Amino acid sequence: MAPGRPVADSRNHTSVSIFVLLGLTENKELQLLLFPVFLGIYLVTLIWNLSLIILIKMDSHLHTPMYFFLSFLSFLDVCYSTTISPRMLSDFLKEQKTIAFAACATQYFFVSWLGLSECCLLTVMAYDRYVAIGNPLQYSAIMVPDVCKKMVTGACGSGLFSSLVQTVPGFNLDYCGPNIIEHFFCDIPRIFPLSCSDTFILQMIIFLLAIFVGFGSFFLILLSYGFIAASILKISSIKGSLRAFNTCASHLVVVTLYFGTGFFVYIQPTSIHTKNQDKVLSVFYVNIIPMLNPLIYSLRNKEIKEALKRVTERVNNYL
Repeated sequence: MAPGRPVADSRNHTSVSIFVLLGLTENKELQLLLFPVFLGIYLVTLIWNLSLIILIKMDSHLHTPMYFFLSFLSFLDVCYSTTISPRMLSDFLKEQKTIAFAACATQYFFVSWLGLSECCLLTVMAYDRYVAIGNPLQYSAIMVPDVCKKMVTGACGSGLFSSLVQTVPGFNLDYCGPNIIEHFFCDIPRIFPLSCSDTFILQMIIFLLAIFVGFGSFFLILLSYGFIAASILKISSIKGSLRAFNTCASHLVVVTLYFGTGFFVYIQPTSIHTKNQDKVLSVFYVNIIPMLNPLIYSLRNKEIKEALKRVTERVNNYL
């Protein structure tokens, strides 16, 4: 039997057991050129994020709620990129880009879980900045370690529940063929049109999750920054205002990139943009942003630069 061909089941209709991913491009020469590019992006993503996690762990000056959340963001980015990039890289070298039905469901489950958890975590980080700027005297009393851990657990739990709500019904539909996914990874919006079942309920589930998790997180972030802006305006010193704004600048950039591309891919009607545009935006969303996040947070962060110097000196002294 040829790879990806639907097979008959006991109910007298065909059932897809394997999907075929078209990948980023069907041009073989371009695939060979893209392989080292995306391999480099993946390796840089791993090195930068893992280095940031280790640095925060090793330097006691960075044992604060802000850096605790940042280290977990880096952890999510590593997991998120690893869920997609290795298979994407191997597909560049394959003639037939097939993926088993169960493997496709598993990949989407983790992609959805990690992506939605990151939405919630960015909301938690916005609240952390609001407390730090709006209630600096009570910050250490409010953002205690137990509260921070519960916030991270809540973010992951929300992502897990939201992912299950999509994945379980989405991959319990009947798939009778065709089985070709016009994407480089398993993504529900590209999969459920292949189903021979009624997908109305699933589409409503995805829409409601986009409203509650996507727009809900974005609204809470905007609300937090509204309070932050009001607090900054009350600061009489220009230097103090700039310092307060600088503590939020990196987070604002990450939120803009993450939610901006995410909304364009998942919220905007597919009739407005082509599938090739979706692929390009998805590359930015799942490959580039996880690589850029640690750089954005570290580039103008004096505390991280100072921590890097201290850890480097400690390692040199040890050697």
